[in-house]
Amino acid sequence: MTVIRINAITVPPEGGGELARRFGARAGAVDGADGFEGFELLEPTDGRDTWLVITRWRDQAAFEAWVASPAFAHGH
Repeated sequence: MTVIRINAITVPPEGGGELARRFGARAGAVDGADGFEGFELLEPTDGRDTWLVITRWRDQAAFEAWVASPAFAHGH
């Protein structure tokens, strides 16, 4: 069963562009992870300061393997 992970990140208004740039630069790091199915970075459009990071995984085991990987540790 597909697993979806959603992280909410509070970003000051002046930091949104930098956040998008950083995620764009790292996008390829997760693409090759076994079980990775997709990624979205959602920018708020209603004046709020909360961005959403959504990842989709084949199953819970694939997500947990990514979190335990050196590539994940490097990006966090």
